[in-house]
This record gives sequence, structure tokens and C-alpha cells, in this order.
Amino acid sequence: MKKQVSPIPRVFHGIVSVAPEMFDLFELIRRVARTDATILVRGETGTGKELVGRAIHELSTRAAGPYRTVNCATLSPELLASELFGHVKGAFTGAIKDRQGLFTLADRGTLFLDEISEIPLDIQARLLRILQEQTFTPLGGTVSEKVDVRVVSATHRSLRREVEAGRFREDLMYRVRVVPLFLPPLRERTGDVPALTHHFVSLFNDRGFRAIDGLTPNAWDALLSHRWPGNVRELRNVIEYAFAVGEGPRIHLSHLPPELRGEDPPEGPGREKSMAEMERDRIVQALRRTAGRKSDAASLLGMSRSTLWRKMREHGLTG
Repeated sequence: MKKQVSPIPRVFHGIVSVAPEMFDLFELIRRVARTDATILVRGETGTGKELVGRAIHELSTRAAGPYRTVNCATLSPELLASELFGHVKGAFTGAIKDRQGLFTLADRGTLFLDEISEIPLDIQARLLRILQEQTFTPLGGTVSEKVDVRVVSATHRSLRREVEAGRFREDLMYRVRVVPLFLPPLRERTGDVPALTHHFVSLFNDRGFRAIDGLTPNAWDALLSHRWPGNVRELRNVIEYAFAVGEGPRIHLSHLPPELRGEDPPEGPGREKSMAEMERDRIVQALRRTAGRKSDAASLLGMSRSTLWRKMREHGLTG
């Protein structure tokens, strides 16, 4: 790679960075992972909260136990309750047999609750009981179950503001954020835009459909001046876009999406597809190739199942 030579990045449980701000976070993760305290990971969308959750599990004394995840924003209240607590046969329409929930499946391990601020208030009350007593009752059941589960949660919202708005229980907030961790946005991670650009270029080079050995100065200027509202996920998508639409051994400014060139996306029937549309197309294609099996589609796309669920919801693919 030419231009913008970066320090050798550290890879911490899948998180790539050269930023001192992230190194401080890595050390804090190591410390808190040793305990069983509940942890709340705060960060903007696309910063890598799921990777932090998995790192906490892998560094904990529960590493040999199960690690389960759920995105609380992708399911209806009824389905979310069933996903978390399980149900007995006949608990609701369509419950044709008993089903274990994630708290049972994560026993002696870790449960990662992504976008916890989206949990409905009635389910919040049930979650509070589990955190207080480590017991729960499956939907439609009469017998309580005891489990040993560490809960790590994540949100891009301020839970205090959600409490003030009446959308989140104050007592639950204190239970889930015994240790709050703050994941900085990409624009505040010193040196990570060039470092991650190199990383993603190498990643896509390895796939063999195009070999990039550098970026032009104008392309670098566009990357370094962008605010990255979508954070690391957005940067990865931008590099993938450049690989897809460009040709030759270098990434030029013209290979970047319109918003990085300071242009509005072109309109009309002949316009280029936006990054969101390209992402939607990739998801649809992966679901077709895997006959609708979401776990297999997520693996094919290189993302977690919970991320796939969230993206499907964003693109209107959950119906």
C-alpha cells in the first residue's frame, strides 16, 4: 500500500486498531472480564459493540461456556419474550412444542443483549427478576428455572434519557450498567481510518477478484475528511464499494461513493446503486443461496446473526 503509512495495528479479539483510545479500552475490557459484573457497552451504530461483547466472554472465566446473542430491536415483543425465556407448548398461537430460551441455552455462559434499550417495559420487568434472582419462568409455564448467566448489554442510546422518557426502567438501568464501557466512534480513534483502510484493502485483496496496491491522494483526502457516521461498518462498506465499482491497482476518488465525493447520489433510472441498496442486494442474494437459513446467510456475509437481523429490518426484509 502506498501513502498514509500506519503503525502496525493491534488485533484484540477481532477488533483492529492503532488508536491509543482503543488500547485503553482493551485494557479495561481485560479487567472487567474477570468479574461477573453486568456490563453495558455504549457506542454508536457500527463501532463494534458485538465484538466487545464477545471479547468479554472470551476473556472471562466463562469462556468455555456458551455465548449467545440477540438483537432486541429485531423481534416483536412476543417473539423476543419467547427468544429470551422460552415457552411451553400452547403458550400462544403457534407454540406447538416446548422451546428453550436464550437464558437456558446460555447457562454457565454469557448472554449478549444488543440494543437493550428497545426491550418493551413488560419484558424489562422479567429481565430485572433474572438479574436479581437468576430465576425465570418460561412463557406459559408454572415452574421457575434457575440459571447462572452473565449478561452483557449494548445500546447506541443513553439509558438515562430513556429512563427520563419513561421507556426504560430505572432499576433495570442500574442492574445492567454496573460497569459501563464506552466505545469511541471512528472519528475519535486516532489513526484508525488509515489503519482500517489498509486492513480492509488487504481483506478484500485476499478474496482475489481485484488487487489494490494503494489509494490516490484525492481518495485519501476524502476518507480522512469524512465524519464516518456509520463508523467502522461504513468504512468497510466504502472499501468494498470501491473494489466493486473501480478497476486497476489503485482506488481513485471516482471509485468512492457519492457522499465521500461531496455529491448527492444520482437520481433517475440510470443512477448508480447506493451503498444501502448494494448491501440489501447482497443480503437478498445470500438468503437465496442459503435457502433462507439466516445463520448460514450471516456466515456467508461475514457478520453475526444479530447483525443480519438488524440489517434485514433496516432494509424491510423481515416481512
